[in-house]
Amino acid sequence: MPKNKLLRMDNMGIVVASLDTTVLFFEAIGLKLEWRGMIEGKWAGRVTGLSNQRVEVAMMVTPDGHSKLELSQFLEPAVVEDHRLAPVNALGYLRAMFTVDDIDELVNRLTGQHGATLVGEIVNYENIYKLCYLRSADGLLIGLAEELNKK
Repeated sequence: MPKNKLLRMDNMGIVVASLDTTVLFFEAIGLKLEWRGMIEGKWAGRVTGLSNQRVEVAMMVTPDGHSKLELSQFLEPAVVEDHRLAPVNALGYLRAMFTVDDIDELVNRLTGQHGATLVGEIVNYENIYKLCYLRSADGLLIGLAEELNKK
């Protein structure tokens, strides 16, 4: 058995075009803003390999407190690539999946009030889950799942 064992996954990071828009989008899903601030200075560049970085960060947390998203908007240096519209079979970041209690209501709210678009359709997977993929107005791909036959 390895001497050093994994304790937990702290968060998943996503670089976004608009922190304000993306925070509102994830709040509409049900995540809560835990912290927001600027990350800059030599220490930050030493971690990321970007020497002169200025990044505004928002830490979002799920209602159970176990999962977090770190949303980052780079002010310096400029974003160098954009993968938001990559197809679902592209290498790299694909999507974050969230379990919700009413997928139809949330999809209607996200598409109607937050500019999200349904990627395919809402499907029933073996009467266990209703599933779908959405793209936020900023192009981020997320998955939604609603457990059917909840106990």
